[in-house]
Parts: sequence; C-alpha cells; structure tokens
Amino acid sequence: MLKGALHIHSTYSDGEFTLGELREIFLGENCSFLCMTDHAEYFDEESIRRYVAECNTLSDANFRLVPGLEYRCERNMHILGYHATGLSQKTNPQEIIRHIDEQGGLAVIAHPRDDFFEWIETFTTLPQGVETWNSKYDGRYAPRSGTFALLQRLRQRAPGMRAFYGLDLHWKKQFRNFFVTLECDSLEPSAILAALATGEYTAQKDDLLLPSSGILPEPLLQQFDRVHARSHRMWRLLKNGKQTLDRFGIRVPESLKAQLRRIF
Repeated sequence: MLKGALHIHSTYSDGEFTLGELREIFLGENCSFLCMTDHAEYFDEESIRRYVAECNTLSDANFRLVPGLEYRCERNMHILGYHATGLSQKTNPQEIIRHIDEQGGLAVIAHPRDDFFEWIETFTTLPQGVETWNSKYDGRYAPRSGTFALLQRLRQRAPGMRAFYGLDLHWKKQFRNFFVTLECDSLEPSAILAALATGEYTAQKDDLLLPSSGILPEPLLQQFDRVHARSHRMWRLLKNGKQTLDRFGIRVPESLKAQLRRIF
C-alpha cells in the first residue's frame, strides 16, 4: 500500500514549494509519492527537461515524485496529464486527452465547472477520469455532488473512468490533509499509474473514505451539497469584501490571505 497525493504544483510553475520542500513535507505525512501537475504553459523544452530530471533525482526507495503537467485548453478547461510531460500548442481538450494518451500518461479533467458538464458529455474522446473533488476549487469541506453525477453519466459510455481526488496544492498555508492510498507496493511510475488507471485506490480526508468508482450513497451526496453551499456562501462573502477593498485601494495583508487559504 502506498500513501500519496495528487495534483501538486511547485515553483516550476505557480506553486510556492520547491520540489525538494514537497518531498520533505509529504515524507513527514508518511507519504510515498506525489503526482506532480505543474502548468504546461510555464515550460519550454529546456525547463521541462530540468523538471523531469529533478523529479527523478529527488526520487529514491522511500519516495517518488511522478512528473506531470496540467494543460490549459479552450474556455479555460484544464486537463491533468499524470506522468505526461510532452508540451503541446493544442488547446482542444479532446486533442490534449489524445496527446496525453499517446505519451502513456493518464488524462483527467481537472475541477470541471458546472457549466462545462453538458460540453464534456458531447466529447467523443473521453479521459481516464474526472476530478470529482478538488480541495482548492471545491473547498476542503465538501465537493459538489453534480461532479459525481457527471462521472456516472460518462461511465455509462466508458465504464473504466475513475473518480480522482486532488489537492491542487499551490500555497504554503493551503489545506493538504487529503490523500490517496494505492493498492500497490512499487514506487515505479508505471506501477503508480497502473494502480490509478485500474482504480486500485481509495481517497481519504479525515475519517471519510472515497472510492475510485465515485459511487457514493445518496445521503452522503446530499450532505456534501449542504456543506458545500454553506462554505461557498462564506467564500463568496469574503471574496466580495476583498473586491470592495480593492476598489478603495486597500490591500488585504498577505498574512490574512494565507490564513484564509488554510481555512478554505
């Protein structure tokens, strides 16, 4: 069994942690791997080579950094490419999914917006999964039940699709107690990717266990909606307050922003 985390950003793109810092922090959480997803648009061919090389250098018998990218597509849809590091100028999400597949990577639609659901359902090329809970985008308290429902509709056409659970880690003060446990004993990237692709994993947040199928009891989904609605209202209130302060030229202290990131 391997404990780790998905959807992680470093200083190679817009994250605040270096790769070395991420290794030490997550080793301290008894993790064995991280699936990195730095933003593709930050790289050129030279920097992507350095990124992959540093991930490999910092990996050993105790810990593995799996390099990958997050691709920005048209309409600002984001596609995660786990263990995909090939750059691309394409912006069509289905072309990016095929680009990731061609590299032997794992394509996952990241934090899909509600207004993307109908569009995604028109795709003829589907990814291996949907990020059903992104603790940065959805918040740490609860995901949206609609994302789980989207996945189940897609699974009618592609039963092998999985529910993915990502931290989307960027900031040093950000919530990060959200892990994935693989039914896998090898730290080779190919073994980690195979366990993710075949759904041999469970996500855990506190005492809550979440399956790779994304099939959850209806009472839990209803609870998610209630909790998410409350936390989103509070987040919206704070965001509106910040926008008001911005209009008056009043800056919110960075220390306060950091604390709010930890809360939400």
